[in-house]
Amino acid sequence: MEKLIEVTNLTKIFSIGTLLFKDKFEAVEEVSFYIRPAEIFTLAGESGCGKTTTAKIILGFEEQTEGEIFFEEKSMASWKRKSAEFLQKVQAVFQNPFESFNPLRTVDDIFLETVYNFQMAQDKNRATELIDDKLKAVGLSFQEIYGRYPSELSGGQLQRASIARALITNPSLLVADEPVSMVDASLRMSIVNLFTKLRDTMKLSILYITHDLATAYYLSDRIAIMFRGNIVEMGPSEEVLMKPKHPYTQLLRDSIPEADPHKKWKGKIAVFDSEYEEYLREGCKFAGRCPVVMEKCKKEIPREVLVDGILVKCHQYSGKVK
Repeated sequence: MEKLIEVTNLTKIFSIGTLLFKDKFEAVEEVSFYIRPAEIFTLAGESGCGKTTTAKIILGFEEQTEGEIFFEEKSMASWKRKSAEFLQKVQAVFQNPFESFNPLRTVDDIFLETVYNFQMAQDKNRATELIDDKLKAVGLSFQEIYGRYPSELSGGQLQRASIARALITNPSLLVADEPVSMVDASLRMSIVNLFTKLRDTMKLSILYITHDLATAYYLSDRIAIMFRGNIVEMGPSEEVLMKPKHPYTQLLRDSIPEADPHKKWKGKIAVFDSEYEEYLREGCKFAGRCPVVMEKCKKEIPREVLVDGILVKCHQYSGKVK
């Protein structure tokens, strides 16, 4: 099986506190997954689950404490992640498009600088043609951005422009961190549809990071659900989201609001520990909220097991073989 990128036992430990009294916690704990060429793989979970930290390590913004990442079968240790070669192959789109563009420069000028930095064109006419081609792929044109500052574009236009800018180098992997959370609901599906189009037409692989299970279900080929630094369930998105096995995935699935006044929330909402306390918990990190918690959940870390083709990290399935 061909893998564009493979993450193996990735761990990131942060220290917090004063100089003399420091606590350590694992923001990412032995996370493993892979992404195939022309595949959309999603890391999903609530805020603080470690999905963005994982993306930052892949992009080189953070250094892992342990674990390895292989890109195009080469260890990330052998890649210079700030080099033009790596940046040409791996691009990112972030949550807030207004932070991706210098507000004091016109958008077309920023695009031209990107083209020249990567030596994608030698003259302005060819550069303009290249930029216009990428903008058209996201539903814009060079004329629409020419001479305009970021503040003169809508949030949806600017997010699509940031995607087009990432496509300038013809990357093989796009890391999209909450790319639709700050755009209007009416524009979310257009951006989500754009990602599937890019996968199908440009054979682009996408690491999609989100807390929105609705867009994750619509968009993803495979999905991993994260909780407090751990992947607790992973597999084909339809199987994971429509037939969730881990109690946390079930909670997320049940929390999606439905426009039906006859379907009222009947479950009890447990009062749980703080995010920091959950990270430091012994055993299963979800034990404080789990509706089917067992005594061993509070003491023993569950193993990953394979259940009907889905990878699950839960003591309920400890009798299964991975």
